[in-house]
Amino acid sequence: MNPAPSVIIFTVFSGLGFGFLAALGFGVLIPAGWAAFGLWAVGYGLAVGGLIASTAHLGNPQRALLAFTQWRSSWLSREAWASVATLLLLAPVALSDWLGLGWPRGIGALGGVAALVTIFTTSMIYAQLKTVPRWNQPLTPVLFLTFAVTGGAILSGAGIWAAGLCLVLAGVMALHWWVGDGRFATVGATMGSATGLGEIGAISVFERGHTAGNYLLREMIYVVGRKHVRVLRPLALILGALAPAVLMAAQHPAATVLAAALHGVGALASRWLFFAEAEHVVGLYYGKR
Repeated sequence: MNPAPSVIIFTVFSGLGFGFLAALGFGVLIPAGWAAFGLWAVGYGLAVGGLIASTAHLGNPQRALLAFTQWRSSWLSREAWASVATLLLLAPVALSDWLGLGWPRGIGALGGVAALVTIFTTSMIYAQLKTVPRWNQPLTPVLFLTFAVTGGAILSGAGIWAAGLCLVLAGVMALHWWVGDGRFATVGATMGSATGLGEIGAISVFERGHTAGNYLLREMIYVVGRKHVRVLRPLALILGALAPAVLMAAQHPAATVLAAALHGVGALASRWLFFAEAEHVVGLYYGKR
């Protein structure tokens, strides 16, 4: 599929922001004073900035508020409600840390859970799509949650714990690629199954229904070259997980800053591949498989 920059920014930055907010809510890092103000601002800024970026992919961004009305059937709507609940629940904890009010942090744990739920709802927007076999698997929510928790641990300066999570993330990334590469064959999607004519024999495209490009060809049938995959997968793995693991194990402030920067770049590369490698079954109608 076409890896739109707005969606990449949305999923990476909101995931990182909510992951960091979850870490602050659970008390992995308990800052005070202006340091608290700055750290909570980073978490809120990443989360809210990512959510705002997602509206750039809408045909009518001014209608974004309508997403709140479809919570019974839409994971996008559930994500909207979960994100608002998270931001509201964690606001008293952020205020208490900043002003030294000493309020009980129990609500922070509840906010941390809400942050993880928000990330899960984001992942389900993609994992629910049976038309994209690479996404339609249990490892997709695991990938999103692992990225968020790892990013939150890195920003929290969690040292050895963050290093361990980076190694877990590396394993999840590799496993998601491996399983995803075989998903199209696993689900048995063919031109025959797509058209419902498979029982009468082999189906092939006689002639395309149009001569010009269209929305489906532009958005749903993006083809990424194998050479780009061979470069970007190791790059995402090294920058997003392995290098940060080594740096976080050093437990030095400068190393933590560098680890966060490398992790962010690796996350962007990984998420670009997440969209660019996704094969939509509509491609079968155009003979793209």
